[in-house]
Amino acid sequence: MSDRPRGVRAARVAVATVLPGELALAACLVVGVRPPGWALAGAEALVLAVLLLEAWVLRSVYVAARARGADRRAARRAALEKVVPATVRHLVRHELRALASLGRWVRRGTHGVRPGDLAAAYTGPQTAMMYGLLFVMVIETVGLAFLIPWPVVHRAILVLDLYGVVLVLALHAACVTRPHVVRPDGSLRIRYGALFDLAVPPDAVASVRVDRRYPEGRLVSLSEDGVLDLIVGSQTSVTLELNRPLPFTRPLGATGKAHTIRFHADDPRALVSALRQPT
Repeated sequence: MSDRPRGVRAARVAVATVLPGELALAACLVVGVRPPGWALAGAEALVLAVLLLEAWVLRSVYVAARARGADRRAARRAALEKVVPATVRHLVRHELRALASLGRWVRRGTHGVRPGDLAAAYTGPQTAMMYGLLFVMVIETVGLAFLIPWPVVHRAILVLDLYGVVLVLALHAACVTRPHVVRPDGSLRIRYGALFDLAVPPDAVASVRVDRRYPEGRLVSLSEDGVLDLIVGSQTSVTLELNRPLPFTRPLGATGKAHTIRFHADDPRALVSALRQPT
């Protein structure tokens, strides 16, 4: 039994060590820089060895889970959770969901909103900032295209700038297409794009009110007394008091519990009214 934990740790260390180097090598190839043949051969051999180690550890964990009676899906999930660090899983999941939101945004669709639900937008305070950031990024990309005389450096910066533009658009698209949702039974789904999602059952709501505040801090901030602030554009506009603490998950996977939640809605009165009057 002691060999398997060491194998899992070795796989995690290998991924953390090799992945940055592989990304750097891929970036070199994209911008037209071809490393020496021995470097390419060594890198590919190292990547192959890591992939084989990953496959062996994943199979070992999968077989062990199946032997304990887990079905195939549960066994696959257990293997991924043991071998792939939680932060990496969350980052990849957030990015894929945000990129998928671009297509939904173009089609003017929404995620998780059913007939009879109230969709409450919250992007108002950040929309101008997002488009301003995009404008600056585009101007920077065009300006650097004329200022940088070295083709290789120019291509590298162009790739990074375009990737940044896509990510900013994807983040905003995820916020637009994933609004807060009030369901007819009085349940509430509080979201921020693909980064935060908290379901509040109707029996957990003690009170709700319009309460505009301008807190300082990160997107998700939890005070020592259990007050959770989900800040959009440096403001919140709804305060939700709970009759019991609810667990939530931060964007990178850390968890916490809150008995009061303050978040923003562009039309807080409509959200509060819908939450107070379930059908």
